[in-house]
Amino acid sequence: MGDLVLVRHGETEWSVSGQHTSRTDLPLTRHGEEQAKSLAPFFAGRSFARVLTSPLGRAVRTAELAGLSGARIDPDLHEWDYGGYEGVTSLAIHAERPDWVLWTDGVPPGPDGRPGESPRDVGERADRVLARVDAALRAEEGDVVLVAHAHFLRVLTARKLGLPAASGRLFQLATGTVSRLSTEHGDPVIATWNEPGPAVTVG
Repeated sequence: MGDLVLVRHGETEWSVSGQHTSRTDLPLTRHGEEQAKSLAPFFAGRSFARVLTSPLGRAVRTAELAGLSGARIDPDLHEWDYGGYEGVTSLAIHAERPDWVLWTDGVPPGPDGRPGESPRDVGERADRVLARVDAALRAEEGDVVLVAHAHFLRVLTARKLGLPAASGRLFQLATGTVSRLSTEHGDPVIATWNEPGPAVTVG
């Protein structure tokens, strides 16, 4: 059975500042582009059953710079919709809601009429992605690569391991990194996690 390779996009201004970034389509910083380029050795000379990317530019650009040709956009790989917390830091949220936890509490609606997403909503999207790539993985056509975002990929990892979406909080994931979900004795496992490219600082 093939492996599921997860790529978090490179650094953006808001990933540095800690602002929740979903539908705000920020470009990669210069360092973010270097992070993405540094991932190329992970993929050089390899072919994949499927390469899918979030529709957001920071993920698409990361795939390009990492040398992942032929990537197809999958709307379900979009980052968690943070609703009213788009662009807001956790520090600012905790000043008003000290006990708030994204993974269990979700987010309030946005001012533009967007309802945001609950952990269950994101988990359902992750399940749809996993269902779509499962056939390719089981057919041993090769590994499948997903290029997306931290919170979404953390939820997807939890669901792949048979855990609830909220268990994504257990899997820290830095910008510009590669992780690999594999199997051992038929069970899903984390084979590698949060690996930066050579000589690039995790950020």
